[in-house]
Amino acid sequence: MDIVYEDNHLLVVNKPVGWIVQGAQADQDSLLERAKSYIKQKYNKPGSVYLGVVSRLDGPVSGLVPLARTSKAAARLSEQIRDRSVKKIYWAVTSGTPPRPCDRIEHWLARHESETVTRVVARATSQSQQAILEYRTLGASGENSSLSTAQQQSWLEIELVTGRKHQIRAQLEAIGCPILGDEKYGSHVRFSNGIALHCRRLVFQHPTKKETLDLTAAIPSSWPPWIHES
Repeated sequence: MDIVYEDNHLLVVNKPVGWIVQGAQADQDSLLERAKSYIKQKYNKPGSVYLGVVSRLDGPVSGLVPLARTSKAAARLSEQIRDRSVKKIYWAVTSGTPPRPCDRIEHWLARHESETVTRVVARATSQSQQAILEYRTLGASGENSSLSTAQQQSWLEIELVTGRKHQIRAQLEAIGCPILGDEKYGSHVRFSNGIALHCRRLVFQHPTKKETLDLTAAIPSSWPPWIHES
């Protein structure tokens, strides 16, 4: 595993594409089980290992996943997430160009369990939730070529204001910029591994120390070469 941060209270991992955070089937890689095995072997722990899942990523998404090594850390991190005091920054590569180089977008989302997808709906209902994110464009492929706007790909940095299931995927589809490889949410472009969505950065208060953690995860090697991390 790619361990980004570790101490007696926390284990933060850069999750690879395809790993299920929790509840994986027998033929799937489980981040939680691998992390437990890592802790057990490294510290020679007898019996079961406690790790609390406080935040998840979809299977085809890569990036930072924090795991709590104590129940106190789990409770305090969960409270920060509920209070929206955890800063979550994602990178995405999308088809097309967003309407504005940077913007705050708001939608109402409804979950369609029969389709296992989240869709933007026209108005608030008893079944919908408000979704808010802010994005800015970091770059584009083909921006200095003869490619049309629709043929270009955009590299976006996204900050979540709310944290709804499949929120980024549904909202980017709604503004005409589906994430590369995300066929479930409107993409018709193949991507080499999973989808082009990555939890790049997390900023939060350490659950027991009076300090702020600002953690960054490297993007997968399968991402386009014109995306740079410097």
